[in-house]
Amino acid sequence: MRPTEILSNEHRVIEIVLDCLDRMVEKAEKDDRLDRSAAEKAIDIIRNFADHCHHGKEENHLFATLVEKGLPRDGGPVGQMLIEHEMGRGFVSGMDENLAAASEGDKASLSRFAENARNYVELLRNHIQKEDRVLFPVADRMLDTQDQDRILSEFGKVESEHMGEGTHDKYIKMTAELARDFGVKHDYLHHASCDCSH
Repeated sequence: MRPTEILSNEHRVIEIVLDCLDRMVEKAEKDDRLDRSAAEKAIDIIRNFADHCHHGKEENHLFATLVEKGLPRDGGPVGQMLIEHEMGRGFVSGMDENLAAASEGDKASLSRFAENARNYVELLRNHIQKEDRVLFPVADRMLDTQDQDRILSEFGKVESEHMGEGTHDKYIKMTAELARDFGVKHDYLHHASCDCSH
């Protein structure tokens, strides 16, 4: 398995979380109150699985190798992806800052939570398409077998040492729970245990 396949598989998990976030916001606006526990779970998955683990693999290993191979770090596809990662972190902070008051029924906080959530969902959906359709095919062409093997080994260390054994599967399970709660299709998760080679 190539590093880009692992990352693309993780994108399918993240897309399920985005669908849950969409439904969570719709329900919150209908109820005039955010479901605090569901929102906290979504932010936990986004921060730890989508950003810390997934984006961490991209930024520290795949993107870094592509830059070593000659792609510019600023500008070009790598630079754009890094900018979008930062934008996403800003939207997640905006959700987190308004979560407590939105769950108490504060209308202004609920509106800000919803705006940040919708911005995050739109950004990430487009971001994922760009990586899957543009950047990952470029990476597959640029990286030789030795590069791919080294990155795979580094991904394994992210999972086992940096995140901790079992963390990946914990977040897959949490995503499945969130999907069940919001009626989001999540059959993919039955095959989404950790793909890393450790």
